Amino acid sequence: MPDTGTEPDPEREPETDAATVTVTATATATATVKATATATETDTETATETDTDADADTDPDTDADTDTKRGRGRGTGIMGADLGGASVNDAERGKRHDGLVRRVWRSIVRGPIVPATDRERRWIVFNTLVLHFRPTQLPVATLRYTHTFGLGGMSLVLVLLLFATGILMMFVYQPSPDAAYASVVSLQDDVVFGRLVRNVHHWAANLAIAVVLLHLLRVYLTGGYHEPRQFNWLVGLVLLLLVLISNFTGYLLPWDQLSYWAITISTAMLAYVPWVGEALQRLARGGPEISAATLVGFYTIHTTVVPALLVVTMALHFWRVRKAKGVVVPRAEGETVESKPSTVLFLPHLLTREIAVASALIALVVVISVFVNAPLGAEANPGMSPNPAKAPWYFVGFQELLLHFHPVIAVVLIPLAAVLFAALLPYLRYRDGIEGVWMMSSVGRRAGLWAVAFGLVVTPVLVVVDELRSAPADLASGAGGLVAPSVVALLVVGFVVGLRTARGVPREETVQAVVVLLLVMLAVLTVVGVWFRGPGMALVAPWSGS
Repeated sequence: MPDTGTEPDPEREPETDAATVTVTATATATATVKATATATETDTETATETDTDADADTDPDTDADTDTKRGRGRGTGIMGADLGGASVNDAERGKRHDGLVRRVWRSIVRGPIVPATDRERRWIVFNTLVLHFRPTQLPVATLRYTHTFGLGGMSLVLVLLLFATGILMMFVYQPSPDAAYASVVSLQDDVVFGRLVRNVHHWAANLAIAVVLLHLLRVYLTGGYHEPRQFNWLVGLVLLLLVLISNFTGYLLPWDQLSYWAITISTAMLAYVPWVGEALQRLARGGPEISAATLVGFYTIHTTVVPALLVVTMALHFWRVRKAKGVVVPRAEGETVESKPSTVLFLPHLLTREIAVASALIALVVVISVFVNAPLGAEANPGMSPNPAKAPWYFVGFQELLLHFHPVIAVVLIPLAAVLFAALLPYLRYRDGIEGVWMMSSVGRRAGLWAVAFGLVVTPVLVVVDELRSAPADLASGAGGLVAPSVVALLVVGFVVGLRTARGVPREETVQAVVVLLLVMLAVLTVVGVWFRGPGMALVAPWSGS
């Protein structure tokens, strides 16, 4: 090569090399970031798709953010953050030019309306206020209708019906003794669909008591109160109490003879509580007698206090069910529960079933309301008591007890003992392997049938014997008959001894059988009080017309 006389620049080649190295390093860093982002997306998707936890607490927004990095969501992703936003995708640019309506809609509805993938279904459950109280996934075995009979969801539907119809009636009802009865008559006769609304409210309220009671019984008989569900059992008891208070306070509002004297009888029972009975009675009535203060107090509790407490307690109850991985998993006797049972998504599997049960229940309530009107007697007359004057049907069993036991035993000791036992029930010691098994075992199921038969036979016999041996005046005054509590206690003890010795029933199944026996006896007393007590609280045949 000929000499040009020009000295080579010693700095040029290093500059070229540095530039080359810089470009190479940038390309390598870019490839590394892309590989990292791809690996992160793959790991996230794999973790999401293989998750079989019935109540995964991982926020599905993580999956939405993964979609964002793919160009389907918000933000610019890893590349946009690291490289100065150079990779902002077309979808993001399109959002900036959306119209006002579109931007408002997107601010309200963050996700898909109709989910197309399992990931979108998880996202909807996790990010919807109402559905967030439900588990995103649940064991397949818990979907069987005969496991829960839908009683928990039915309770919620009935409460919502009560809220809706109650709000409508509040536009017409006037909570004063001078106007209450007339406003109810006007609601039925002058307001379009007013009678139907009141009928739906009435039957939903009465069905709510029965359904909540059956729900608690189902939980007990399937062992759904064991760890980690003990506290939620107590929450369920509070819900039952609130439903009873709601019914009791609403019972007075029509201000007719039936409601006025039923509340009079029920609040009179409080006077039997030792030492504080009179004070409790005055507190419940707002004074010495049923008056305007009673009506206003009951109306306020019924329309304000109880609904607020129901909303909070129901939310807590459903949340505790969610955190306990759903309801107890059913299984056969001796069958072990898998640590990772086969699961399905709440949406659509359980949600569609709940919607079907809710629709059938609402239809049933409406049909009953069309053909059977809520009772409404003559306007309340404090000076004329009907004969007989009975408590509301859900307290008639305790009124019946007053005819046979001392008042302190009937309305204080027995209810108090029942409440304490129910509260302590989940904290007693039980052997392992009985939760999820219907009535603990086949032995428990047989013992339960014996308890039902024993209660159905013995209770009516005791009532009839006491009726024949007691004067009608004693029964009417509630002084208590000759069937002493010791006789009933001896019969129950004899039943227990028979189970334990003659039949070899284990301790847990024996306790369960005693609970079933006492519930059957209370149910029989309620039936007797509602349909077989006539004037003077004497026994009558309901078909005799007395």
